[in-house]
Amino acid sequence: MPIRTTSASADEDLASYLRWLSAFAHVDVIVVDDSPNETFEGHARAWGNRVRHVRPRPQLATPMGKVGSVLTGVELAAHERIIVADDDVRFDVESLARVADALDNSDVVRPQNYFDPMPWHARWDTGRTLLNRMMGGDWPGTLGIRRSALRATGGYDGAVMFENLELVRTVVAAGGTERALLDVFVKRRPSTTHHFFNQRVRQAYDEIARPFRMTVQLLLLPALLTLVATGNWRTVGVGVLIIIATAEAGRRRSGGRRWFPVTAALLAPVWVLERAVCSWLALASRAVYGGIRYRGTVLRHAATPLSVLASRHARSYRPALPDREAPHQSA
Repeated sequence: MPIRTTSASADEDLASYLRWLSAFAHVDVIVVDDSPNETFEGHARAWGNRVRHVRPRPQLATPMGKVGSVLTGVELAAHERIIVADDDVRFDVESLARVADALDNSDVVRPQNYFDPMPWHARWDTGRTLLNRMMGGDWPGTLGIRRSALRATGGYDGAVMFENLELVRTVVAAGGTERALLDVFVKRRPSTTHHFFNQRVRQAYDEIARPFRMTVQLLLLPALLTLVATGNWRTVGVGVLIIIATAEAGRRRSGGRRWFPVTAALLAPVWVLERAVCSWLALASRAVYGGIRYRGTVLRHAATPLSVLASRHARSYRPALPDREAPHQSA
């Protein structure tokens, strides 16, 4: 678990979750904490010796600090099957076991996050999740990874914004296999409203790594303005209905109706409008600042193209035959 926070008081919900995780004999919990000294010491007092609580290794430091923390955790991990999760992710027994089991046959896996609780901005953002479930799967705050797969690449680039995509692309480029687990649902705590708004342009910037999606999103706003200016409201209405129908299909896919409210599908057009605006703001940030601002630095690249990574790593990883550890042995 990579973590960086400036809050002086320890989060009791997180402390309770870490106590629960550490109670499993087959689970080693490593928290790589890049918080200021006062916060780090508060975490140490709250978590005690239940988890392995460490600083990121200086030699693994990266502009995207989270990447350096992840690589530190991977270096310290004793087991082959690793679950990387942000501090707002909350696994339960079933989801933990299913992600670990999926790593028997895949080198990197993406489970499905859902928000709990679900304030208004989480419902809004869930519209993105539902649409992504119909387009190759969502990008959650947690991944399962085989340690040998990532170590074979020498790590992944820590100077990009879309770090999860960079990790997955790196493993795949080296010869590993990826799997989206659309039916494995993992709880995630929603951000504050302030943090939600701070993420809007940064998340839009991520799509520069996927040029086709970025192009479509950039075209949406001028198309909408043209339709409105010409009074073509029927086409606008049809577009809204298509977005809602697609989101509802994503909600129903692989048992998602249990975890996602119908209101999230109804709000999907609002998210699409938000992304249409923020995509232009992301381009403006690239033009003005040379990239996107992130924690006191500017990151230019969203992620490295898969073709570049493929030539760089040239199948440096060859998956072992599934001798693979017995289910639930370690994570």
